[in-house]
Amino acid sequence: MAQRQATEPSPAAAAIRILVVRSGGFAGIPQQWHVESRDDVDDWTTLVTACPWDQVGTDPASRDRFIWRIEARMPRTTRTAQVPDALLVGPWRALVDRVQDAGSHG
Repeated sequence: MAQRQATEPSPAAAAIRILVVRSGGFAGIPQQWHVESRDDVDDWTTLVTACPWDQVGTDPASRDRFIWRIEARMPRTTRTAQVPDALLVGPWRALVDRVQDAGSHG
């Protein structure tokens, strides 16, 4: 289920923070990646806005598969979604891959 909440921009705005947490699966051990950027906010914003935040589906067959919690904190908006592994395609996959490649793991 996706949520959107408005937040006030901070005085040092223009930063974007994205957190990706993968949980579930056989062992159930969560992993997370995060990125914070002030330099390429426009590129990150394009990736974030391409995702269908208000149209995240469910996958009943995913109970033993990974679930991806994605949180994007942009200058004026915070968006969160839980995406079943089977539905992590298209813009979702592009966003997660970029965070995994560019961000910190741990």
